[in-house]
Order: sequence, then structure tokens, then C-alpha cells
Amino acid sequence: MIYGFEQSMRWYGPKDTVTLQDIRQSGCTAVVSSLHHIPTGEVWSVEEIQKYKKVIEDAGLAWHVVESVNVHEDIKRRTGNYLQYIENYKTTLRNLAQCGVDVVTYNFMPVLDWVRTDLSYTLADGSKAMYFDRYAFLAFDVFVLQRQGAREELSDEDFEQVKKRYESMTDEDMNRILSVILSGIPGEGKAFTVEYVLEQLAKYKDFDANKMREHLILFLKEVIPVAEEVGVKMAIHPDDPPFPILGLPRIASREEDYAALAEAVPSTANGICFCTGSLSVRRENDLVKMSQRFADRIHFVHLRSTEWIDDNRFFEANHLEGSVNMFGVMSSFIETMQKRQISLPLRPDHGHQMLDDLAKPQIFYGYSLLGRMKGLAELRGLEMGIAKSLYPSK
Repeated sequence: MIYGFEQSMRWYGPKDTVTLQDIRQSGCTAVVSSLHHIPTGEVWSVEEIQKYKKVIEDAGLAWHVVESVNVHEDIKRRTGNYLQYIENYKTTLRNLAQCGVDVVTYNFMPVLDWVRTDLSYTLADGSKAMYFDRYAFLAFDVFVLQRQGAREELSDEDFEQVKKRYESMTDEDMNRILSVILSGIPGEGKAFTVEYVLEQLAKYKDFDANKMREHLILFLKEVIPVAEEVGVKMAIHPDDPPFPILGLPRIASREEDYAALAEAVPSTANGICFCTGSLSVRRENDLVKMSQRFADRIHFVHLRSTEWIDDNRFFEANHLEGSVNMFGVMSSFIETMQKRQISLPLRPDHGHQMLDDLAKPQIFYGYSLLGRMKGLAELRGLEMGIAKSLYPSK
């Protein structure tokens, strides 16, 4: 028997324009999803989990991976009502386990989730991708947000480039970047304002990477014993992008970051959501090496690729192109699954807006159907070819 990936797509619930039937027809057997209607920090009841799961199972799909049970900002700062929020998190883990949902994805990024500067960057073939322009983002930080300390974090050379970029930007350019950056956390349906972002950033003004990591470890020491007890695997998603933004520290971006977390909380229930797209943005990250080193801690896999245009701009490439050695990463995961005798859940992360989807309104950028379906088909073919070559007799 060859153990292969459990193929899935992310589903944002009943408001998602991509239906469960669409996902099933794409070749998936499962979805990854979340109870987006429950505010961060509140308990997910067994009743709500079961009701949501029944909708998915009635469509002929499985649901056992959550993406995400978000961590409340009070927990990240260890202020306010953080002790109660930690207890709520433990209760949610127990309730998910009771309902057969056994992989819980989360991140520990403060204030904002993933950040881009353009969600509809037009590629040569006319399809559209997500895109990040460092100088455009810094122009927003320095001249629009006017964050305290933003200018001082830049070299004189960088500041001149940022100033030049800001002066060249039209109102349309700035409004587009504003709408992207202030879009909030995907799936929660709320938009942040400039004032709100500044208010939240001020709460982290005394935080560095060491303090942020300390708070993450303290959180894990509370919740991982519960996860072990009920058979849940926790999987931290990498920072996206994996470098500091808006003066906020990053602590899940490099091999050393994951090694530090594993050393502090050795249980394999303290695991990783291995996102090749996020991790590939740091060019020093050797994804094949990382996938091998942390093989026993990887509980969920996101596969996508990125491509740098220059030292300050990158876009999300086709799944088998760009900077990710997808052959090497896929080979590593296939060998890991045979050794662990499990099928890892996988989803094609993001996807280009293309074909008929170009004419459809986008609610969750990166999650149009056809781009992800194309990526999934490519990844399935790559997986089969590698598996048959590695294990021809099985």
C-alpha cells in the first residue's frame, strides 16, 4: 500500500461562492474549514461543530482539519482576559476531538494575517495572482499609516526608494493597497481601519521576537497537554510574509524558529502546517531539508510557489513553477507518509484567478475554484509519478 495525500480544498462556509459540490467535482475527498461565524476567543460548542460537519458530510466530503482556530490577541500579548481565552481554546480542542476533527491549524501573527499589496496582479497569460511590493508597502507604512518609528527602521537608501515610490503612486494605486492591507483576517468578514490598525500596533510597541516567542511557548505549554489527551494535532502556519512588517516581530518563518518551538514543547502534538508558499519567500529556507527535519511534526501541508521579480517584489507563481523545488518537497512528503504510515491532509494553497473565474466577483482572493483545481491536478500528477517511481512494487 502506498500512503498518499488526503486531497482537500479550503471552504469558507455557506457564504463561499465555491460550493461543496464544486470542491467534490475537483477531485477532493475533504475540505478544511472553520466556524467563521464564531468570534475569536469564544468556545466552539459540540452542537455547532456537529451542525457544520453534517453539512460537509451530506455533500459527500470529510472534515477533520480546522483552518483555523484563531488565537485571541489577548493571548498573544498575555493581557486582558487571556487566561479565560486559553481555557476557552482548550474546551474547543476537546469539543473538536469529540466530533472527530483532529488537526487544528492556527497562527501567531499579531494584528494582521497574511499581507499583500495587490490581489489581482496580471500575469503574462492574463490570469491574476497575489503580489507583494515591499516599497509600496513601506510607502503605505511611512506616509499613509505614519506609524511611529517606521522611518527610523529604514536605511537612507531604502527611504529614498520608498519616497520615490510614494510620489509615483496614483490615488487609485493607494486606494487599492489600502483595501488590500486593511482587509483584515480572511473569512471573518470585517475590515480594519487605519485608526484601528494604529491602535492595535501600539499594543505591541514593546514586543520583540523573543517576547513573542515566549508568549507562544507559554500558550503551547497550556494547550498541547490537552491536545495530546484528546488526540488532536496542533499545526502552526508560517508567518506570511515571513519577515517583519509594521514593526511586528515574526517567529514562525525559519528552520531555527521551528527548532526552538520543538525544543521548548517536545510533544509531536506541537506541530506544523507546512506552507511552501509562505516559507519560500525567505530564500535561505531549504524547504526539502526542513520537511525532512520536522517530518514527524508536519500534520498539514499547503503547496504553492512564489517567484521573486527582484529583491523587493514577489508574486504567487503556478504551483509547479517559481522558487519552490516542488519535486523535492513532494518526494520528501511521500517518503514521510510511508514511514509514518499515514495520509497527510494537503490542499493546493491559493490559485490564480483564470478562465471563467476572471468574470466572477472575488470574495476570498486566492481561493477561486479554477486556479486551485489546476494546481491540484498538477500536484496529483506529480504525486502519482513520484510515488510509482519510488515504490514500483506497491
